[in-house]
Amino acid sequence: MSIIILIISILLLLLLITICQLNAFISLIISALLVGIAKEMPLLDIIATVQKGIGSTLGSLILILGFGVMLGSLLSESGAAQRISSVLIKYFGVKRVKLALLITGFAVGIAMFYNAGFVILIPMVFSVAVNTGQPVIYVGIAMASALSVTHGFLPPHPGPTAIAIIFKADIGKTLVYGLVVAIPALVSAGLIFPEFIRHIKANPPQGLFENKQFTEDEMPSFGLSFLSALIPVVLMALATASELALPESNYLRHYLKFLGDPSISMLIAVIFAIVMLGVRRGKTMKELMDKSGSAVSSAAMIIMIIAAGGAFKQILTDSGIGKDIAILFEGSTLSPLILGWLIATIIRIALGSATIAGLTAAGIVQPIIASSGANPELMVLSIGAGSLMCSHVNDTGFWMFKEYFGLSIKDTFKTWTIMETIVGVMGLVGVLAVNFLIS
Repeated sequence: MSIIILIISILLLLLLITICQLNAFISLIISALLVGIAKEMPLLDIIATVQKGIGSTLGSLILILGFGVMLGSLLSESGAAQRISSVLIKYFGVKRVKLALLITGFAVGIAMFYNAGFVILIPMVFSVAVNTGQPVIYVGIAMASALSVTHGFLPPHPGPTAIAIIFKADIGKTLVYGLVVAIPALVSAGLIFPEFIRHIKANPPQGLFENKQFTEDEMPSFGLSFLSALIPVVLMALATASELALPESNYLRHYLKFLGDPSISMLIAVIFAIVMLGVRRGKTMKELMDKSGSAVSSAAMIIMIIAAGGAFKQILTDSGIGKDIAILFEGSTLSPLILGWLIATIIRIALGSATIAGLTAAGIVQPIIASSGANPELMVLSIGAGSLMCSHVNDTGFWMFKEYFGLSIKDTFKTWTIMETIVGVMGLVGVLAVNFLIS
């Protein structure tokens, strides 16, 4: 019954958005409420769950998104994004601009959560597209694929790290294997796949990014521009390194963890950009704040839709649909590597959250790892690959990609969903190949 309710809720959501042309925010809330009613949740609990989903989603995202939009506006308005993109184009060439953004996304993604990395790099994507004449989606999907791979496969991201702890896997080995497994996924999703979606047009919200072109003298130096964009990455990387290298009681570790918190590091980057890219280059504070405020206003609906996606996900979790699906796979005789990937895939489709899908799948297959002799590090990666599969309307990442690029539901499925699925499938292929080589 849970699977039927899940399918009907997703079809209803698509119907409301595409046929009825109802706002996605309203459609997600209506669908969430109806799922709770269909699962016979107490009515007051449904309201509480919706509020919980919105609160838990925005609680971790609102500062990152808000500061990220401000930072993106400052990078764009100062010419810093154009400077970075022009240097990338110079060294990689127009024909290899996808590779430039893929490498940039991967480097940023290793130390930074997906959402933070996305909002920092998105102005660079638009700037590169304008300066090369390449379609925005063509270069944007390369960046997004790299961020997604690091989010799903590589420690220190929360999903892979938590699963590694559950399986008692060596985090260092997991990272090394993950880098190997990432290669075919990145090539397939970030370099080959974009060639098939060049024709899809992006229509980002007006006011979110400016396409103003700067002269050489108007732009800040590459070093200052790159530093402004990478301050959050550096601070988060230092925080992660301190956790691995310093004892928990060490004061430096506590300070670095504070500075490396995504919200704090983004705030520091915004303040740095205001001073170094704005005030010191002759801009008034009022001018800077007006532009940043305008960009945040343009992102308001994006934030609301992401919050509603969190409510929909929470209803699916609290109503028990995820547990009902997990029960179906108890006692399976499939290879643990394939079983973990399959369970994570189905829970990901059902609940939307890659982290929840990975942790739930890990809990289900954990008892059989010792008896089967499966490699724990590869189990982390197979589940991580499954947790990225088939992202759709119950995933906040789906809505973030859709709204920032201004795509229709149909085009978001044709770009984002297929890209995520390619990453998930090639991740499993990579895991099985590594398992064959080391066994």
